[in-house]
Amino acid sequence: MARIKGALATRKRRNRTLKLAKGYWGSKSKHFKMAKLQVMKSGNYAYVSRKLKKRDFRKLWITRISAACKLNDINYSQFMNGLKKANITLNRKMLSEIAINNPADFTAIVAQAKAAL
Repeated sequence: MARIKGALATRKRRNRTLKLAKGYWGSKSKHFKMAKLQVMKSGNYAYVSRKLKKRDFRKLWITRISAACKLNDINYSQFMNGLKKANITLNRKMLSEIAINNPADFTAIVAQAKAAL
């Protein structure tokens, strides 16, 4: 009985890894051993970056809200405290969108927050 060595499965697995490594510099896209290491490392970077993305966007929204608050003579922390006391439950993403697209509406929200303080 003939011995089956699994060449097809091995080639398929290698090609899958090399396809993922397409576009990498030098031997990282050509040689399986190097490509395998770089694909694993790239996967780790991608995983970490998916977590950092949330942090970065929150930081951006807070910066935008803070800039809009300064135009309305209130600082960010007082504004957020005023929103909490006024029972206004808008998240930071929506607040930043309002601050950019509708400055008049944001001014009205700031007025409510100031009144609650």
